Amino acid sequence: MGKVIFVGAGPGDPELITIKGSMAIAEADRIIYAGSLVNPALLELAKPGTPVHDSSVLTLEQVIELIENAVHSGEKVVRLHTGDPSIYGAIQEQIVALESKGIDYSIIPGVSSVFAAAASIKKEFTLPGISQTLILTRLAGRTPVPEQEDLKSLAKHRTSMAIFLSIQDIGSVVSALLEGYSKDTPVAVVYRASWKDEQVIRGTLETIKEQVKEAGIRKQAQILVGDFLGSQFERSKLYDPSFSHEYREGTLSGKVLT
Repeated sequence: MGKVIFVGAGPGDPELITIKGSMAIAEADRIIYAGSLVNPALLELAKPGTPVHDSSVLTLEQVIELIENAVHSGEKVVRLHTGDPSIYGAIQEQIVALESKGIDYSIIPGVSSVFAAAASIKKEFTLPGISQTLILTRLAGRTPVPEQEDLKSLAKHRTSMAIFLSIQDIGSVVSALLEGYSKDTPVAVVYRASWKDEQVIRGTLETIKEQVKEAGIRKQAQILVGDFLGSQFERSKLYDPSFSHEYREGTLSGKVLT
């Protein structure tokens, strides 16, 4: 029997795949990849002649059938997902199917687009005195969202927030966020974070809807919202001269950075 390895391909830049993930691709006997989102440059890491299947045109049943036939032939199959497979990766249904058939599998994590987006705009989600919580969510669409996770409800926490798979309805996103955030709350939209054609739009909840429409962005974008995008924050205790801990004795008082 062969085995299956779920691999996080990262956000787009082929250099952002993990070493372990790239090694799995290089050793694979067969690759099934999310063709609409994974950078095809990653497939160049595979051995010459390795069979490659684009899962964007397949159903779950077809994917599992491919995997089952390959594994019973002793093949090592890489199931290549965009970003990190644990976030909107639809891997759990595959895992259940594999376990029901007694097929061995493992998971190699990847860099999510949410972290590539933060790197692109050079911001930290968790700033002292501003926010110590990051919410990862999406707008309800053809895939529903549990009632208690409605975007209007989550907005009332006013934390740092990253919204996936929702840019196509930016108007509804803004309306929901205004239930909690003020209209002058900063927003950044990062289209195809880490790809060569990456685009960043900065605005506020008052302006971002028109900015996005003007840019013509309809898919593959992170919506980041919260005061972490601003310029004021408190200095970290970890490196504050006045803060004592196991490795250092505090001596001086800290200050607020702007």
